[in-house]
Amino acid sequence: MIQHISVQEVAPPIELRLKKADKLLEIDFADGKCFRLPAEFLRVESPSAEVQGHSPGQKRILSGRKHVGIIDIEPVGNYAIRIRFDDLHETGLYSWSYLYELGLNQDLLWRKYLNALKAKGLSRYPS
Repeated sequence: MIQHISVQEVAPPIELRLKKADKLLEIDFADGKCFRLPAEFLRVESPSAEVQGHSPGQKRILSGRKHVGIIDIEPVGNYAIRIRFDDLHETGLYSWSYLYELGLNQDLLWRKYLNALKAKGLSRYPS
C-alpha cells in the first residue's frame, strides 16, 4: 500500500547529494530517513504532466530509460527541486513531500513499474 505524506509533514531535506557517475540522488531528511533514488526511478515517476497526466488514471509508462542520468538539480523556492535529466526532460517539480513519498514507497512503485512494462511488452532498455 502506498504511503502518502501531507506537505506539512515534510521539512526540507538536511542534505541532497547528486551522484552523477552513479546516476543517483541521495536525500537525508531531519527525521533520520535517508533515500537513494536512482535517476531512472525519478524519471519514470516524474511529477510532470507528461508522465502523470492531468487526472488520475492517465499515468504514462515510460520505457527505455535504463541509462538516463541527471545533468543537474535546481532548487525551486524552499519546497522543491527541478531535475534536469540527460534525455532533456526537466518539467515537473519534485516537492520535498513527493521525494519523501518516493523514498518510502520506492520498492512498491518500482515493482509496479516493472510489472506495467512487462504487461505492455516494453523494456527498460532503449530500442
